[in-house]
Amino acid sequence: MKSLLHIIHSLLPHSPFDAVGVGVINFEAMTFEAFEVEKSEGDLLTRSEPRIYFDLASLTKPLTNSLTYFLKPESFDEKMKLCLSHRGGLPSWGLLPRVDWEKIILGFDIKESETLYSDFSALRVFLELSKKGVGQKEICQKIWDKETMYWLDLPPWYPTLQNGYVNGHPNFKEVHDPNARNLRVYCPHAGIFSTVDGLCRTLLNYEQETGMLGKVKNDLKTHAHRFSFGWDRVENPENTLAGKGAGASTFGHLGFTGQSIWIDPDRKLGHVILSNATKHSWYDKQGLNDLRRALGEKVWEMK
Repeated sequence: MKSLLHIIHSLLPHSPFDAVGVGVINFEAMTFEAFEVEKSEGDLLTRSEPRIYFDLASLTKPLTNSLTYFLKPESFDEKMKLCLSHRGGLPSWGLLPRVDWEKIILGFDIKESETLYSDFSALRVFLELSKKGVGQKEICQKIWDKETMYWLDLPPWYPTLQNGYVNGHPNFKEVHDPNARNLRVYCPHAGIFSTVDGLCRTLLNYEQETGMLGKVKNDLKTHAHRFSFGWDRVENPENTLAGKGAGASTFGHLGFTGQSIWIDPDRKLGHVILSNATKHSWYDKQGLNDLRRALGEKVWEMK
């Protein structure tokens, strides 16, 4: 872990975000190591017991829809499976009204299409599950660690970081995603907050309860589509944000606010990176991506 700390201490001072949380997960031993580094009064403060709750952004998707699929596959028909893998032909995004947003999402015709990463597809899965009486949040909460929770359940005294601005004011405590913030109800596309420890424990619970590593690995062998059960795949091993050295079966997901999960099922090794990269803006993520690649490459060298 010293080599990972060295990378962060080299790159974080020049990055626009305030803190980085890193976890390395050994799925064979069912253990993890984690730490966070935070800018503090011109210095860097390292904690071996992370305390910051990061906005996980789109990491929410595999922690909700994908998790629900593995726990209750019988609840997913073929059209829902297309939406889960972002191949249902729904638009990628759009601002939704607080009233009748469900009618908009349910009004789209689902048909097999080329991959288009879509928040609307994620919302459609949730609404179809709700129509079948599947309480997704309640199901997922049984797997989530106690330090992983939806933003509306986050106690106000829990430490978070600034993620952008709302009405000209720095955004603390509230989800960065405008639809999740505006709708103010549980959504499966964004809105989970977690410490890095909590996320690592959640992923270990996820694997223990569903065996997702083997299932995703086997599924990736059967098709060339980008997503498998809602998890993303490594498409360019030489330049992947998972870090050079990621195995051919490596899968994961990115979060808009500066988050990532990557898991190599052959090595039974994974890593998570959390930050608040959207503190001031969203359009320049070069520093974040340099950090992702550097940390990932070091992790894959560990095994």
